Amino acid sequence: MEKPSTLLVHFDKGSAAMAGEIKADLEGSDVAAKVDAMKRAVMLLLNGEALPTLFITVVRYVLPSEDHTIQKLLLLYLEIIDKRDAAGRGLPEMILICQNLRNNLHHPNEYIRGVTLRFLCRLSEPEVLEPLVPSILENLDHRHHFIRRHALSAISSIYRLPHGDQLVPDAPELVERALASEQDASARRNAFLMLCVCAQERAVAYLLSNADRVAEWPDLLQMAAVDLIRKVCRSPNRADKGRYIKIIIALLSSPSTAVVYECAGALVSLSSAPTAVRAAANTYCELLSSQSDNNVKLIVLDRLYELRTSHRDVMVDVVMDVLRALASPNLDVKRKVLDLVLDLLTPRNVEEVVLYLKKEVVKTQAGELEKGGEYRQMLVQAIHACAVEYPEVAGSVVHLLMDFLGDTNVAAAVDVVLFVREIIETNPKLRVSMIQRLIDTFYQIRASRVCSCALWILGEYSLSLSEVENAISTIKQCLGDLPFYTVSEEGEATDSAKPAQPVVNSVTVSSRRPVVLADGTYATQSAATEAISTPSVAPGSLSSTLNLRSLILSGDFFLAAVISCTLTKLVLRLEEVQPSMVEVNKACTGALLVMTSILQLGQSSYLPHPIDNDSYDRIVLCVRLLCNTGDDVRKVWLQSCRQSFAKMLAEKQFRETEEMKAKAQISHAQPDDLIDFYHLKSRRGMSQLELEDEVQDDLKAATGGFTKDADDANRLNRILQLTGFSDPVYAEAYVTVHHYDIVLDVTIINRTKETLQNLCLELATMGDLKLVDRPQNYTLAPELSKQIRANIKVSSTETGVIFGNIVYETSNVMERSVVVLNDIHIDIMDYISPATCADVTFRNMWAEFEWENKVAVNTVIQNEKEFLDHIIKSTNMKCITPPSALDGECGFLAANLYAKSVFGEDALVNISIEKQFDGKLSGYIRIRSKTQGIALSLGDKITLKQKGGS
Repeated sequence: MEKPSTLLVHFDKGSAAMAGEIKADLEGSDVAAKVDAMKRAVMLLLNGEALPTLFITVVRYVLPSEDHTIQKLLLLYLEIIDKRDAAGRGLPEMILICQNLRNNLHHPNEYIRGVTLRFLCRLSEPEVLEPLVPSILENLDHRHHFIRRHALSAISSIYRLPHGDQLVPDAPELVERALASEQDASARRNAFLMLCVCAQERAVAYLLSNADRVAEWPDLLQMAAVDLIRKVCRSPNRADKGRYIKIIIALLSSPSTAVVYECAGALVSLSSAPTAVRAAANTYCELLSSQSDNNVKLIVLDRLYELRTSHRDVMVDVVMDVLRALASPNLDVKRKVLDLVLDLLTPRNVEEVVLYLKKEVVKTQAGELEKGGEYRQMLVQAIHACAVEYPEVAGSVVHLLMDFLGDTNVAAAVDVVLFVREIIETNPKLRVSMIQRLIDTFYQIRASRVCSCALWILGEYSLSLSEVENAISTIKQCLGDLPFYTVSEEGEATDSAKPAQPVVNSVTVSSRRPVVLADGTYATQSAATEAISTPSVAPGSLSSTLNLRSLILSGDFFLAAVISCTLTKLVLRLEEVQPSMVEVNKACTGALLVMTSILQLGQSSYLPHPIDNDSYDRIVLCVRLLCNTGDDVRKVWLQSCRQSFAKMLAEKQFRETEEMKAKAQISHAQPDDLIDFYHLKSRRGMSQLELEDEVQDDLKAATGGFTKDADDANRLNRILQLTGFSDPVYAEAYVTVHHYDIVLDVTIINRTKETLQNLCLELATMGDLKLVDRPQNYTLAPELSKQIRANIKVSSTETGVIFGNIVYETSNVMERSVVVLNDIHIDIMDYISPATCADVTFRNMWAEFEWENKVAVNTVIQNEKEFLDHIIKSTNMKCITPPSALDGECGFLAANLYAKSVFGEDALVNISIEKQFDGKLSGYIRIRSKTQGIALSLGDKITLKQKGGS
């Protein structure tokens, strides 16, 4: 059985055989050898070796030594040896030590006195301490603060022992007297802490009598004062809470940042008064801007997040102070600041916030910032969120952001173009200027995804004659000369581009090649030379505008299909706004030439991969449409796409509004609750802060703010039976999961008529679980019960198992009896919670995460949506696929689920199912995560639950 220890030193080279060498070295006269021998003796004892014969040697040869190092090691040795026998009585040999300790307490050297007093703090044997108490008390008046400091600690430790008040009955009075005259900061702190623990009313009296001077106290004592105030004010209906709050507000001006941080936290926990909360928020903001450590910034931001939840109206006033933390170079800090600020937007501050973010975007252009592209992407997303919530600010930033459509960071450019697409729909007043700006900057775009979205915007929102003509002209300019390659007889290489040779790179594919005839035989024919007209230009020249051409020649036929659709829409709209049919036919012919050139390129042998079937069909559809247009088709192409997009935005806004309403629900008062009227309250000379605090407490009481969410039924569901009813020992456990900690409250009942001795609850774990406490022995009388608490640390989101047994002895049985416990399975559902993320973010994570678990669908449920709801409920995840995408009955369903663990891990799930002809569901559920544990655990959970059982 392992014993508690106050000292821990790693030592892996020891063995019991060293005892003889240690004894010989201790008996010698060499001081260095004695020091080394004492160190080895201490380490062997810490490793569990007994060394019973060493004590007398230490008493004879080590006690008389005057060397300070030997005396220090002697005290460590005395600290860890057994001072009691098997029956629990004090060993008589300890009397030999008392005289030496008393001599040390009167030693002329201050260091010897101090370390001896510090050693006494760790003793718990009254037989040893009782004769030393007078000597300890004498040291309270010593001239050196080092000794007074440790004397106060020793008195505090002795007084807190089970019968310590009998050893030093007047300790509180002595300590209070010493505190009044003490000047050393550490000694004052030790004395004050002793009063806080052992005589709280004396500590409170001392604090209140010195309330005006608390701000002048040393920071050690100020921290102790804040802890005392927290402890005192926890008692309900504290009438004088306002006096303590005044002390904390006075301490907010302390030069110590640790004191200021603790005061701000205490202020928020003690009072809901706007003045107090505002003072705490301002304090946190000052710490945020003054501290250079990123960890400190992240901790302070967490505190501000908590304030936002409960006191949003106060936090709104400090938004600009929070934004200053964007000066930090750390991206995690920047991300957290932006998330916090976006939750605090109001019509009053949104313009200031957007202006600040706009300045930050401009700074990223300088290129001085590390990871500037990623930071710019975060800023674009933040501005996007501001503009969606408050459309009136979009006009001030959208033109600046459109300069970044050609950003080398593709993710940032995609965010910009998505922002432009949403704003141009929701802000009709900005449409004309945005279309013109997009046409002007289109040639700068280099990413295919950005080009696709920009082309869709041009096709949908170019409405006037000049806009349509400029859009068509821009697209043709970016495509360059047509066709994309020319074919001539062998040896006569020509080019479709202008005769100027420098701009053409001719690539000969083959001069002679076999061809398969209709009957399957081979024939040889003269092959044509295919020359690809590709721009070979210097960066920055005018020809660098051929961005669409270079993307198509790289094999991007999806973009080619988007170009064809855009040109089709523009030509159809041109028919509505252009009175001259000659111009319309001319534009139509030009568009058809582009499409046929793309088809010709896609079916040529120059590119390594031919055009895909989807893109081919799409382009052919556009060609047929331009050759034969009808009113119904025209309506689909010119109106339905835009209407669908507007509907999608409206649904997204509706979902966000519903989520905000759900979060805003607050607890209400019960019908028979007491209501206290503010205007009828007696002021009794209270300050404004005290009055505000009382009013806020009354409001909390009236709205149910003080009630706890105590769900007794849920608590009963968490009780697990560990043994059977017929076992001699019955045990059950209540499991509580606190993020990184699991607490097992185990109730053990002795169902026998005998006393159980040395009863021990032995637990072991499997998975990423770790026991914190070592098991202890208990004695349990007949028919009585015992509560045992076990703490377990969790390090990852993985299903773990706790197993163990109960071992005990009885008086009439020599061997120990064992009762095996049922296993406790720690559910992954306790660690993950529903979360939300953007579709783009989900796709990026899906592509990035390497761990995948694929689970085949096997269920008795026959309805697709019912199965999806069952999986969502079973896995505690959120469906991020919009409801509109799941509407209708088509026999097929695909949905994405997302959750986040308490350790910051992301869990992604994709459900793809279809209904078979026999009515059963088939398909797969795929789980992806960055770590293996969450993917496997979630897969096991789905496999267990998907059949439709409980």
